[in-house]
This record gives sequence, C-alpha cells and structure tokens, in this order.
Amino acid sequence: MSFFFRMASRLRPSTPEEVVRSINDSFHALHTKSGARALEEVEKNLSSLRQMLSGDGEAEPNQEQVLQITLEICKEDVLSLFVQNLPSLGWGVRKDLVHCWCVLLRQKVDESYCCVKYIENHLELLDFLVGCYKNLDVALNCGNMLRECIKYPTLTKYILESSSFELFFEYVELPNFDIASDALSTFKDLLTKHETVVAEFLSSRYEQFFELYTRLLTSTNYVTRRQSVKFLSEFLLEAANSRIMKRYITEVRSLNIMIALLKVLVILVQFIHKIFRKRVW
Repeated sequence: MSFFFRMASRLRPSTPEEVVRSINDSFHALHTKSGARALEEVEKNLSSLRQMLSGDGEAEPNQEQVLQITLEICKEDVLSLFVQNLPSLGWGVRKDLVHCWCVLLRQKVDESYCCVKYIENHLELLDFLVGCYKNLDVALNCGNMLRECIKYPTLTKYILESSSFELFFEYVELPNFDIASDALSTFKDLLTKHETVVAEFLSSRYEQFFELYTRLLTSTNYVTRRQSVKFLSEFLLEAANSRIMKRYITEVRSLNIMIALLKVLVILVQFIHKIFRKRVW
C-alpha cells in the first residue's frame, strides 16, 4: 500500500502514536518520486504538531498528550529526521519545525529531559547543526535550535570540546551580517551559560582557545575587534573564570594585544575630534 494511499485512507491522526507515525512517514517520503506531495504533508503535519504542543490560541495544550508525543518522537528517531531534512524544507515549515524542537527539548518526563537524552546519544546532530551556519537558507534556524541545546550543560560541553566549535571563529566574521551576528550570539551562549563547564574547558584548552581568540582580537574588521574585546571582558570576569583571567592578563602577548587595541582607539578618538572641530554648526 503506497504512502499516500495510506494517508488518504486514515482519518486525521488523533493519538500521539498516530501523529508521530504520520510525521515519520511524510519525512521518509520526501526523497521519493512523490517528494513534492510529501513536502505538503510534512508542512501539514508540523503545523498540527505545533498546535498540539503549544495550543491554538484559544485552548491550552493537553500536557499529558504533549509528554506522550515527546516520548514517541524520541522512540521513532523523529528528532534526527528534523535535523537531517531541515535544508529540504521551505521557510514557513522550518519555522514550525524550530518551534516544535524548542518545545520538545523542554519537556521533562519522569525527571528527565528525554529529548536532551536522545541528542546526547546522537551527538552528530549537534555537529550537523553547527555546520549548517554555512547554509544561507537555514543558518538562522539552526542557530535557534543550537541555542536551545546550549541551555543544557551536557550538550554545551560536547560542542565546546568538539572540532565543530572552532568553526565559530570563522562564522562570526562571515560577510552576511545577520548570520555573523547570530553565530556570535550562539558563541556567546556557549561561553556564558554554564560557568563550571566553561571554566573546565578553558583550563584544559587554554592555549588552543586563546590562539584562536587572538585572531578575533586582531581582526582587520573593526566591528569584530570591538565585539571580541567586549565579549572577552564579559566571560573572563565571571567568578568561575578568575584563574583563567589572572593567567591571561599576566601574559606579555595579551598585554601587547591590549596596547595595540588602545592605540587604535586613541587614533579613532583623535580622528572624530578633528571632524567635530572642523564641522560648522
């Protein structure tokens, strides 16, 4: 029996199992000859899922049903399908998918965030999302999904220690301002959301991290340099990073960088002063 015949022959999904099965089927059909029609089904299913998870504006969602859906989604590997198929979806569908992703990760079942546990067992999903910053169409969607993941220390720890983390030093200087700004927001969350995790990471990867960070502080892009200095002061002044801060400010290399930045600032102030002096009011 074909996928679309089965879809037509059944009533609108009503139980959590039926809802998740319908989503699963439509995602798998995306890469068949009937992909265009499957895309419509994905759109309908994700719209329905969003309504079930968040309500319709008039009625609140049934929390017991939300938890059952969350369990089924983990059981049927739907979170993996969300991530893998994100680049194939249109703008509106991606928006629904990101909303559902964020709601699902916050669901606690028996004192455990089961979707977070699922991602911990499928860490390649995080690498995929980080890599998607290179895709202009889905970069901002993936940024939202990553920042939701970063709320949980185990997922933050993985990203920090993975090779994918180094990509952020490139992303914050991308020519597309919106994507570079979004990457900077994610980068900032990675280094500020969980003080203990970050302190352990900086202690164990001090040389590697600050070698990369120096590139931002000495970038030819003025905005990058300014944002990097501001951000450096924020995360180094956190209590958990006090030892890292003391080590950093006593290094000759660090002091030389700060002196060079101050020189640029002085030149800029002098330039602005000259402009105002010559201006006719």
